[in-house]
Amino acid sequence: MLQGTHVPQAVRPAVRLKITEIFHSIQGEGLTAGVPTAFVRLTGCPLRCGYCDTAYAFSGGEYLELTSIMAQVGGFGASHVTVTGGEPLAQAGCLDLLTGLCDAGYQVSLETSGALDVAEVDRRVVLVLDLKTPASGECARNRYANVEHLKPGDQVKFVLADRADYDWAVATAAQYRLGERATVLLSPVHGALEAARLADWMLADRLSYRLQLQLHKLLWGEVPGR
Repeated sequence: MLQGTHVPQAVRPAVRLKITEIFHSIQGEGLTAGVPTAFVRLTGCPLRCGYCDTAYAFSGGEYLELTSIMAQVGGFGASHVTVTGGEPLAQAGCLDLLTGLCDAGYQVSLETSGALDVAEVDRRVVLVLDLKTPASGECARNRYANVEHLKPGDQVKFVLADRADYDWAVATAAQYRLGERATVLLSPVHGALEAARLADWMLADRLSYRLQLQLHKLLWGEVPGR
């Protein structure tokens, strides 16, 4: 059966989510970078990171039932689906969406700030936990209890604006032994920190973490919906 053509019973049509956009693109980040992926971007976020590049998802959007969301995703024919935002977990129905996508046979990842509880997220979902650094202005919002819910295959991302962010990220990763729990990604803020400088720091410190560039921005620049 073609993935996405069957809507499992676990998906409750009465559940609605406010959606900014649903689109098909190349995954630009994480362990599946370069893979054609369907993206579901939910509207709304309780955080206001200083380097946010998706502020357009803070408001607006339209309410869609899960059956409609699943149908649009299925139309792309992709095997990978990323649920993102904003902050997807700010909407309770996100949990139903994630489970529904998993039941339909997709490989599903969730991009979340880590400020909200991930305990109830379907265990089949790959967590991409974005721990906020000092330069984001939202470092105090990190929910470190989420670290206990990480599993093999999950990813922890640090978006770095400067050397202070880098030093904080390295110390935090060591404190919570993040490298033993998940893949640690270090990503420079686009236009603020040179990737080559970050690479030099990582090599000098003999880090086993992964340098992450935003492939979609290298391909298309600052284009919303990519």
